[in-house]
Formats: sequence, structure tokens, C-alpha cells
Amino acid sequence: METKIFKPNEIHLLADLAKEGAIIAFPTETVYGLGVVYDNEEAFNNLVKVKDRKIDKPFTLMLDYTRDIGNYAILNNKITNLIDVFMPGELTLIIEAKPNLPKHVTLGSKYIGIRVSANYQVANLLNLVGKPLLVPSANKRDEKPALTCDEVYENFKGEIAGILEGKTTSHIPSTIIKVSDKIELIREGSIPFNLIQEVWEEEV
Repeated sequence: METKIFKPNEIHLLADLAKEGAIIAFPTETVYGLGVVYDNEEAFNNLVKVKDRKIDKPFTLMLDYTRDIGNYAILNNKITNLIDVFMPGELTLIIEAKPNLPKHVTLGSKYIGIRVSANYQVANLLNLVGKPLLVPSANKRDEKPALTCDEVYENFKGEIAGILEGKTTSHIPSTIIKVSDKIELIREGSIPFNLIQEVWEEEV
């Protein structure tokens, strides 16, 4: 497989590859991500293989707009308040999934990770694709996430279809929290957990 590098003005071509079920890579405001359309099980299996990832670990669902989160996950007032304050941004929410999602998206879990990037290129890409992407960071298992187009190319040349040129900014992966009747820190990233706790505890 030839791995092509696309300029920002060629983003529609990268979107076309994703719509065909290919694995693509693109910069977010944190690190580079890999992505496949969420409803293509073959693409999901290819992504698992390329990432060298354990099959029992679901991928994050990346959306272009926060208003769409309720289509894929079950929300309440406190979760909605977190979304209003911190998203789009460097936060991944693990929340209860809607029951109609494909099995390979949740892998039997009742929860789904949701992310809405503040990077305008990501929103544009998702809008062009027309559906959410399953998006892990661009790295092999136990290796550091790629921060540049060149690093992605070096790590995944011949394994993915295309890479969007661009820049990451914070270089720190998103903060991940799990939300049910309480909030639990899974990974602290650029958003401090204590700030999230303060918002969670507000009366809404």
C-alpha cells in the first residue's frame, strides 16, 4: 500500500479515502490520530492490526459537533454541563453508550469514549466524511504518539492510506474521564482533573 501525504487544501481527498474504509491520519490539537469510519467493521479490524492493539479495548468515537454526542451516548444535565464547559477541546468522556451502536464500537461494554476536537481541520474532515470516526492516537502499542506528519509516515508507511499535513499544539494526549453517577480519572492530560471535578460538582 502506498501512503500518501495530503496538503490541507486536499483534505477532501483524505475524506474520500476514509469513506472507502481506509485508515487515515490527521493532526488534532493534542497529538496525531489515526481514524476509520465507525460503522465499518473491516476497517475497525484493520485499525486494530495496524495499531497492534488488544482486541478488547474500544476506540474513541470522534465527532465534529458537540450537539451530536446525544446521538451516540446517554446524557444527563451534569454530563451536558461538562460538555458545555470543556468541549470541543482536549477531553475524552467515557459515558454510557446508546444501545444501537455497532458491536465492534463498544466491544460489549456499556460505555463509549467520546471526543470532539477543537482543531478546525478535524471538524472539517469529519464534516466531509459525513460520519464519526474511531480515533486512537497515531502510535503502535506501548510507543509514544506521533506529533508530526513525518513521524506518522515513518511509523505507518505502507500500512495506512493517507496522512494530512498539519501541526499539533499541546503535544499532550487528552484528559480521559469516565462518567456515571460519579466521575473517575482514567488519564490526566492537558486539562487538570481538579478543574473537571469543580464543574461536575456545580449545581445544574
